[in-house]
Order: sequence, then structure tokens, then C-alpha cells
Amino acid sequence: MNKEHLQLITDLRHTLHRHPELSLAESDTARRLQDFLRAHTTFRIVERDGWFYAVKPGRDTAATPIAFRADMDALPIPEGIDLPYSSVSNGVSHKCGHDGHCAALCGLALALEENAPERTVYLIFQGAEEIGRGAMRCAPLLQEHGIGEIYAFHNLGGYPEGAVIYRRGLTQPASEGLTISLHGRQSHASAPESGINPAQAIARIALLSQELTDAPHRGMVLCTVTGIRVGTGDFGISAGDGEIRLTLRAENEREMKDLERRLLALAAQLAQDSGLALEHHISDYFPETRNHDGCLERVVRAAAALGVPCREMDRLWRASEDFGYYTKVCPGAIFYLGNGENYPPLHTEGYDFNDSLLSVAADLFTALALGDETA
Repeated sequence: MNKEHLQLITDLRHTLHRHPELSLAESDTARRLQDFLRAHTTFRIVERDGWFYAVKPGRDTAATPIAFRADMDALPIPEGIDLPYSSVSNGVSHKCGHDGHCAALCGLALALEENAPERTVYLIFQGAEEIGRGAMRCAPLLQEHGIGEIYAFHNLGGYPEGAVIYRRGLTQPASEGLTISLHGRQSHASAPESGINPAQAIARIALLSQELTDAPHRGMVLCTVTGIRVGTGDFGISAGDGEIRLTLRAENEREMKDLERRLLALAAQLAQDSGLALEHHISDYFPETRNHDGCLERVVRAAAALGVPCREMDRLWRASEDFGYYTKVCPGAIFYLGNGENYPPLHTEGYDFNDSLLSVAADLFTALALGDETA
């Protein structure tokens, strides 16, 4: 990547960082990205509901199109560090690096202005990755336009700076948030027998959730209690309502859904035995993300051709990623770029996207788009 382009996308990244937006509210972020693409490229921009894509026609209209994805949303986390481009949105910041993902994709657009691709290239700018509701809205585009493969990257701490980190097959697990609410009846704390307190049922669910994950499974299955609320905490009131929130995570979506069914059956039995009313809600659903061998091999070859070191992961990254919605539709691969072995972790106040990754990501994407990963 030339210095002029690198400066442009670095400035863009800093602007995006200064003005973060949460999932499903990325309108200004999308506008800034569109303005950048209109000012510096001839990509055609198509707006959709909450997201957009940009397309560069290829020289060979019969060739199968290729796509690249970047996520736009930020997190409800305070900035935490003093930066020249610190977030101006109180309590909201780009602590997962999506500002860098978007800027790198714009770097690909700049490169394709100087090197016309043989096949049509689609750049997908999606929202709501953090809550698992972005890619599912964008994935139909792949079939709509006959796109044959799709790529994305994510930055990742704990690995050498600038190295390509990858995993064959399953690379990130499925997950979902499960909220179980139990409704009984309040009473005076001196007469708990006059009410129906859900505390014991909630406690049983928390304890038995761990026993369910200890049962034999084909792959990793986790159940993490993320929150428990029972009553108001007033010492004079025996609680009448409560809820428990759990994150279910598994290598196989089927096993995750089986765990969900078991937990709800347990909750239903406890509710029936205690005279409680039961409600549940599923949120932040992520599919399992699996790389296709051919696409991942292209990434590895592109890195080798560019002199970028590669390291294969010996285990999956346990965090979930909605890129799996795309790879259910067509072949694709997501790879990771190391932030540095001692870099602040994602989703923490001390994190900021490592700008040195911008040129690496843009160059890798360019090689894949132009089909010269074996050069």
C-alpha cells in the first residue's frame, strides 16, 4: 500500500474512532464511509436497511464475483485511554477494532482504483456484529448477485504483530444469550410462606447448568452465568420475581440448542413445582463460523506471497462472530491479524486498534481480489 493511501485510511480510522455508534445505530458511520468512497473511488454504492455495499465491476463480466466484509458497530464501553482521536460519545467506543476493519476495506477500494479487478468485487459494510444481527441481514446478497467467495479479518491480541493467524474448519463457536425469568408473588420478609419466592429455583438453574455442560458432548459446550437478579434487595420484602442470564456456547449449533432445550425443560419443571410463571428470551445469537479449505488456502498463499508470517491456531477462538452466516451461503474464510503478544485485549477500556495492521489487511484483501496471491 502506498503512503498516500495509508494516510487516507489511517485518518479515516481515527475519524470513525472519534464518532462510534452502537449496533443498529450506525447511520453516521455508514455515511462517513460512503462519503470517503465517493470522494476517492468510483465504486457504486448501494444502501440497504442499516447497512450498505459498494461494488466495482470487473473486466470479465462472466467471472464469479468476490466479496469482502467489514463490521461497523462499536461497544458500550468507555474510552479509558487518552487518544488524539478519543471517542466523543460518552460510554461508547470502538473497543473491538471495527473502525480498523472498515478503514482496511476502504484501503482495498483505493487499491482497486489503480488495479482494475478481473472479476466484480463487492465490499459489504455491515452493522450489528456485536449482537449477532448484522450478517444475517446481509448474507442474502451473496445469492442475489451470485458471489462465489467472501473474506473478512479480525484483529486479535496475544499473537505476533502483523502476523496472519488462522484455523482450518471451525474457527469460532456458536453462542446465544438465554434469559430465564420466573414470576411468583411478593410477601413480607417475615412471612415468606405467604408468597412465592423464585430464589431457590434460580439457584438450582445456576448450579444444574454446570452439570449439564459436564455431560459428554461431541465438542466444546459451555454455559456461563452472566447475571442473576432476584427481588429488590429490600430486607423487608420476600422476592416475587427473578431472572438468570446465561451465555450458551458450543462448537456445534445443534449441541448448543440441545443445551438450551434441557435448561428450559429444567426451568419449566422447577417453575411448575414451585407455582412460578416462566418466560424466556433468546438474544445475541451467533452461528458457528467455519472456514472453507480452498478459501483459507488462498489467504495463506496471499500472505506467503506478501512475506507476511502465518501461524495456525491449535484451538478455536472462543469468542463468537456472525461471519458464519455468510459461509452458510457460499465458501469463505475469516482470518486474524495479530495485534502483538502483549497487546491490550479486545472489549477492554485500554484497547485501541493497531494502525500497523491497516496496510497488511488492505494488501491481503487486494491480493485476494486481484487473484495474484500466488505471485
